[in-house]
Amino acid sequence: MTDETQWLAQRFEDHRAHLTAVAYRMLGSASEADDAVQQAWLRLDRADTMGVRNLRNWLTAVVAHICLDILRARKARREDPVGALPADLPAVPADTIDPEQEAVMADSVGLALLVVLDTLTPAERLTFVLHDLFDLPFAELAPILGRTPAAAAQLAARARRRVRGTSIADADRSVADERAVVDAFLMAARAGDFDALIAVLDPNVELHADGVAVPSGQPVRMHGARRVTTSALMFSSRAPYTRPALIDGHVGLVVAPNGILDCLLAFTITDNHITTIDIIADPQRLATISLTVPDTTQPPRPEA
Repeated sequence: MTDETQWLAQRFEDHRAHLTAVAYRMLGSASEADDAVQQAWLRLDRADTMGVRNLRNWLTAVVAHICLDILRARKARREDPVGALPADLPAVPADTIDPEQEAVMADSVGLALLVVLDTLTPAERLTFVLHDLFDLPFAELAPILGRTPAAAAQLAARARRRVRGTSIADADRSVADERAVVDAFLMAARAGDFDALIAVLDPNVELHADGVAVPSGQPVRMHGARRVTTSALMFSSRAPYTRPALIDGHVGLVVAPNGILDCLLAFTITDNHITTIDIIADPQRLATISLTVPDTTQPPRPEA
């Protein structure tokens, strides 16, 4: 590595935390954010930056371009981060998962805010994140979108109204309440604790599983806390490979042995008890679901 490249790499490292924060708020996935930041380094390494006065803003624009392309491609394919699960989820064995760090990245932003941001168009999300969260001037933001500063300001205002129209405080409370119930279910399943599972289930809970999720290939429906608890205890062997996720905006569980998506558990929660469990493994159904999985792995930082 030449002295010039080393100097440039150090300048890039000085801004890495900021760029990662921007990318994470744009994409909702720490793994995708790391990939976007690394792509920004590759572009910087190939670019002529002699005329760049503000490297931080230049790099922010590059990361924003990359994230915007990812968001637009995701939108065009009607695809959410489901397709990125193998990269996002920790691999087995289970002792590689640190439960205490399970939602650190998502909690730093707020699960509710990520849910609200997912309701915005890619352009609205970019303007809101870069201007309202990171103070990038509209004059520098506009070229990323191919619009005038005035048009970018209008996009930001529209995004701001939509974000404020959804009460983030209320959403935070709802998500936190759901998370507590789902965490209790998962802990009880991992421990094989029959009584703890009964306590978190409504007495009239229903469980639905599609045919792909069942060895017989036939959909299953069962009713009643004791029957569902017995089924949940059979699930305990897969619990180490399970983690919380937002499924269509509500807290559920993702099951992914070896980092490969197996199925989702979607819950209906009423009065802090689970009233319905839907086990979804059919790929066609999975493709229609909006899924956000907090990335809690801490892979080695890529070398610049």
